[in-house]
Amino acid sequence: MTADEGGRLAGRIALVTGASRGIGAAVAKRFAAEGAHLVLVARTQGGLEEVDDAIRAATGIKEDEDGATLAPMDLTDYAAIDRMGAALYERFGRLDILVGNAGILGELSPVGHIEPEDWDAVMATNLTANWRLIRSLDPLLQASEAGRAIFVTSGVARKVFPFWGGYAVSKAGLEMLVKIYAAENEKTNVRANILDPATARTGMRAKAMPGEDPMTLPEPEAITEDFVRLAEASCTMNGEIVRVS
Repeated sequence: MTADEGGRLAGRIALVTGASRGIGAAVAKRFAAEGAHLVLVARTQGGLEEVDDAIRAATGIKEDEDGATLAPMDLTDYAAIDRMGAALYERFGRLDILVGNAGILGELSPVGHIEPEDWDAVMATNLTANWRLIRSLDPLLQASEAGRAIFVTSGVARKVFPFWGGYAVSKAGLEMLVKIYAAENEKTNVRANILDPATARTGMRAKAMPGEDPMTLPEPEAITEDFVRLAEASCTMNGEIVRVS
């Protein structure tokens, strides 16, 4: 479905991080089906092109027509985030939807055994990069008639799971960051929420739970409805944690 044909996100500009695979790719495809124009962010150009090809095939966008905007980058290159924000301002003048989905698991080990470089990498990707996205893209969200920000969390942020130290701390920090950002925007047109996708068939899940049968888990495409709901202009939720049921 294209924007001209309608859809729940028709005409809205949506940026999705970690968009080359897993949940990010599934959300990007669903948003495109709902009429949004996608800005896809991930480290691999090839993966982004594959998602763009899938969106084109599903929505009928031709080769000579503009598809998704591809932004290959490492989100820990914070200057690149700032450059992206400036480029989006020049091209669109606004951003309607931000989905902060990209994340890394790090090594699962006792807290005292975590290597400093591993800790730093997890915090940089899962927490600091999302703050830098807010910092750079908030003016664009404010320029939207209904800016919506959605950040992906995990249940380990709210329960104690031994050996999940770095990942759990990064997600707990992310939840507080988003709640504060949401509170600061109570009187604006921007709404920010947190989405816990629970269990889904992703590469990160397979790494964390190697003994689990992935075929018992829902595909990422099956959990996109709550992302759409939180991205709609009509959504009034703010500072909430939504768990996919």
